[in-house]
Amino acid sequence: MGVINKLASSLGRRDEVPNQELAAEIAGNNDKKAVQELVDNLSNKSKDVQSDCIKVLYEIATLKPILVANHVNSFIELLSSKNNRMQWGAMTALHAITNEKPDAVYNALPTIVAVADKGSVITNDHCVGILIKLAAVKKCTEDAFKLLLERLKLCPTNQLPMYAENALPVINENNKAVFIQTLSARLAEIEKETKRARVEKVIKKLQPKK
Repeated sequence: MGVINKLASSLGRRDEVPNQELAAEIAGNNDKKAVQELVDNLSNKSKDVQSDCIKVLYEIATLKPILVANHVNSFIELLSSKNNRMQWGAMTALHAITNEKPDAVYNALPTIVAVADKGSVITNDHCVGILIKLAAVKKCTEDAFKLLLERLKLCPTNQLPMYAENALPVINENNKAVFIQTLSARLAEIEKETKRARVEKVIKKLQPKK
């Protein structure tokens, strides 16, 4: 049974379970041929097949990033898709493989950020995730962190606590002050008390203990 025949749409299913099971099977078998077939079908004439293929690919990327990392350029190209599902699916895959291909992802940052500026919440979530991962890579740190700060300044207040918490591992003595300043400047905008408390907790973690 070919890979395409195992996709949810090929099985007449409307749920994602077949795609998740297929991703686990391909990752478990280290099946590069199946990955290539999925990548080839990202341009299938059927939008359902396209959608299933990107789903399986980003699930594989989450389970075993090295298995799909060499297809980084295919995911970058997909960012320009007019199909929102394909766009955020590609961003999800790129987030998962950033540590495997930091140079390629770093070079694509202008596109990644431009797409996130116009994209969905999921697209933005993964863009921020990419920036955080790149901020931990020495040669990418400066540019990635600047872009991360810009997103923290402009993102919806609903997303700010999660972004702030996720960024903690890349905060150090060199960037701590500007990070705290950026978060503190937005506290008054956060209407939900629970979300404001989460941001305040991040700030408190970084401040010297009295």
